[in-house]
Amino acid sequence: MAHAGTLRIQALNKQYEVKGEVLPVLQNIDLTIAPGEFVSIVGSSGCGKSTLLRLIIGLEGDYQGDILLDGQRITGTSLNRGIVFQEHRLFPWLTVEKNVALGLLNSNLTEGQRRETVREHIALVGLNGFETAYPHQLSGGMSQRVAIARALVNRPDILLLDEPFGALDAMTRAHLQQELLRIWRQENITMILVTHDVEEAVYLGDKVVVMEPRPGRIRRTVPVGLAHPRERTSYAFTAVKDDVLKEFAGHPAAELAEPPLKRDAELAPATQWQFAI
Repeated sequence: MAHAGTLRIQALNKQYEVKGEVLPVLQNIDLTIAPGEFVSIVGSSGCGKSTLLRLIIGLEGDYQGDILLDGQRITGTSLNRGIVFQEHRLFPWLTVEKNVALGLLNSNLTEGQRRETVREHIALVGLNGFETAYPHQLSGGMSQRVAIARALVNRPDILLLDEPFGALDAMTRAHLQQELLRIWRQENITMILVTHDVEEAVYLGDKVVVMEPRPGRIRRTVPVGLAHPRERTSYAFTAVKDDVLKEFAGHPAAELAEPPLKRDAELAPATQWQFAI
């Protein structure tokens, strides 16, 4: 049984001040995510998908409404919420095991327990034998596996994924999607994925939350009533994918794919999140 609590987002509004003017970013967001659920969030550029993740992880607290986990309002970062970004953000001077161990800096484990936990999570992402490798010796997909292990090493209730496979080639991406499903089933936790890839959203998610931009709002939530493993070429899969895609009718094609690394300027400095996950 999943150990994560229910995540409830109620009447959420978020705005920034830009050059003295108020810029609404999220408007009237209501979303309930059940324990152990895998939720995909899709939307065109500028719809606030990544801002929503930042609020859930606790990197920002200035908003209206409620973000509740097990009935408790989220305030700041916590070990029970981990996050993986599009860029792996590994420290190049540290080995795989030391990069993963960074996720335990704020834990109460003994040194022996830390070593064992790191070992278990390196095995979980399929990197046995690479414990002493450095990031420059790894492929992009392997580096993201390390980032996933680091985010999971504290055994969080919720794992947030912000375009984690966006910079990878198609074959690596497909393989890591399957690996992510395996990890989700094995760890039995809640996962929330932000992606601009509708096929990826349908392949992974129990439901797909479709957002529209300026300000970001939930347009529709599409349930994905398909058992895993899912066959991407099946009629049922294609029908769900087409159902999601029709929500983007009328949007310019350029809005449906966010440029790589676009959000780096929006993310907090590494010192604000690296040791909190």
